[in-house]
Amino acid sequence: MRKKLILISGSPCVGKTAVGERLFESYDNSAYLDGDWCWCVHPFSVTDSRLRNGDKSMSFVLSNYLNSDFAYVFFTSVVLTDPQIREGILKGITAKDYETVAFTLTCSEETLKKRHDKRGDKGETNYYWLHLPPCPGDIVVDTDSKSVRVVVREMKKQIDDIGDRTETQYKKIFAEEDK
Repeated sequence: MRKKLILISGSPCVGKTAVGERLFESYDNSAYLDGDWCWCVHPFSVTDSRLRNGDKSMSFVLSNYLNSDFAYVFFTSVVLTDPQIREGILKGITAKDYETVAFTLTCSEETLKKRHDKRGDKGETNYYWLHLPPCPGDIVVDTDSKSVRVVVREMKKQIDDIGDRTETQYKKIFAEEDK
């Protein structure tokens, strides 16, 4: 089985961290990075050029995990919603021979507001990130009216099915090469 880098993006308060931690705990030989900690600066501005150093930190940690032969590496971050930032982080990974599975979590504005208020965040709920389109190829998971356990089960099925399809494709390729 090839190593898997699982990306989980979405708006703040959509459930990335809760789902990422549960997925990480549900797979043996796995590692987890909450990339938002690499952008934990004050005051925060997405246009702050110094945040590119945070991107490099993310690439470095992900490279170390993948090069350490973890079978599953889970990576959650709001910054993965930006295609250019995501591409820069992924290009900075030095590991080889892994596949990427990407998810975008979403929910309604009403659900996001409830989660924002429950978490105790100060200020108004920001819907900007919620309305960004998912990156091409992402599997979109709606978290409305679902427990973390249900969302994790849905995502595990996708992750495992992708792995099964990939293994079948490799076996077919190798069988054709043997002819």
